Amino acid sequence: MWGVALTAGMTALSALIWGRDAVLPAASFGLLALLIHLTAVVLLKPALTGTFNQLLTRWAMGLGLRLLGVVAFALAVFLERETFAPLPSAVGYVGVLLPLLFSEMRLIR
Repeated sequence: MWGVALTAGMTALSALIWGRDAVLPAASFGLLALLIHLTAVVLLKPALTGTFNQLLTRWAMGLGLRLLGVVAFALAVFLERETFAPLPSAVGYVGVLLPLLFSEMRLIR
């Protein structure tokens, strides 16, 4: 699965750049991004055969989940900066979420 490979890749990249302390934040936010993506796809799939309004509603729900992920990132970095360093956390989240988001476009076609 691409999401697991992306998470592993972003975690390894973060570990190479920032050391062992970067593994937890990169892996945690990579997995969060993967879970958000999987949930968004589950929400979107049934609406592909429905009306445009149903599709738009489900698509917006997926975007809302992704926004909640950004809020979780901000809270984790603000409240537990020692554990969740900003850059490895961002690399984990964005490095997994964006490629998966672009791959979701193939589902819509």
